[in-house]
Amino acid sequence: MFIDAFNQFSDAQAISGAGDVVGTNVIDLSVDRSIGNGEPMAVVFTVDVDAVQTGGDEDYTFQVEYASNSAQSTGRQLMGERRFESGTPGAPSQNADLLVTGFRVIIPIPPTKLSESEQFIGIRYVTLGALAGITCTDFLQTMSMIDATNDYADNFTIT
Repeated sequence: MFIDAFNQFSDAQAISGAGDVVGTNVIDLSVDRSIGNGEPMAVVFTVDVDAVQTGGDEDYTFQVEYASNSAQSTGRQLMGERRFESGTPGAPSQNADLLVTGFRVIIPIPPTKLSESEQFIGIRYVTLGALAGITCTDFLQTMSMIDATNDYADNFTIT
């Protein structure tokens, strides 16, 4: 599968320890503009390296957001998120056991109006637990293309 580099938020970005980390890239819409109207879009997070759960208290939250600057520090508006917890997750979280190499977290982008948008779209990881760690690749994709993809670990040979 080919991914347009301009639609990629991160490429094998490693996240470790508890914290709040933004993706290595944002999508600059040039000006405030609505998105998600027309063909439905989503952000796809693909796990490249299994999530660490050795401490038993690691939580992973994947977020998609608008922001008014490229550092994603002002004008933040949450567009969607999914949470994964170690142990027995509480609603609405899912089990962090799912976060293994090749697993995809898909967050649909809701259609927005110009009045509720900002110039930049980015992703954010929120991790809890001192031993938390995961590596992911993330990109923007039309919903119609998502089911047609298969994700494999790097340097994996299909015979």
